[in-house]
Amino acid sequence: MDKPYFRQIFNPVLESPIFVEGLPGFGNVGRIAAHLLIKFCGAKPFAELYSPSFPDYVSVNSKGICHIPHYEFYAAPMEKNDFIIMTGDTQPSFDDVVAHYMLCDEILDFVEKYGCSFIVTIGGVPIAGDKAEVYVAATSPRLAAEFMEKGAVIYSKGRIVGATGLLLGLAKERGLEGVCLLGATTGFRADRGAGFAVFKFLMKAFGNEVKEGL
Repeated sequence: MDKPYFRQIFNPVLESPIFVEGLPGFGNVGRIAAHLLIKFCGAKPFAELYSPSFPDYVSVNSKGICHIPHYEFYAAPMEKNDFIIMTGDTQPSFDDVVAHYMLCDEILDFVEKYGCSFIVTIGGVPIAGDKAEVYVAATSPRLAAEFMEKGAVIYSKGRIVGATGLLLGLAKERGLEGVCLLGATTGFRADRGAGFAVFKFLMKAFGNEVKEGL
């Protein structure tokens, strides 16, 4: 393998889907929120992305079966909004800037083929305290204000590293709209509470109420 490639499982039929990315990061918030969304929507895996820029190890599941690192894409046809959800168990090294740009461009090319024009990236932001706040950064002042009115706090004067930030920035350069939702977390361990808070906010923002017992 000398370049990224996609493995297609099936070709979903979706109508103007919203692309949602949730990968490992601070508090594992993005990955937790993405998996909650997959469960809530009953989403089905339809494609995988492999890259030589991913770390040189294999993951082994509870049955002793190994697989190399990859990103997974899930399709979720819903009554109000269709979703394409991307998650995975790793990212390229933060030192490999070219790999991050290459992969993010490949991802945006892929989801645009399905008619995606709005993206949501999810991550965690290390904040001291116990408030379950959700922060937002957006591709336009209008979107930032819109999500602030829905209950998010503006994330200002900071950086969003990795795919969570870069996907949003590159999407803006392509003329796509989108937001990044960041869950407040201490960041030292997997923070299911922060992941659930972002997932719940996301669902409410798009007109789906979520019960606490999910």
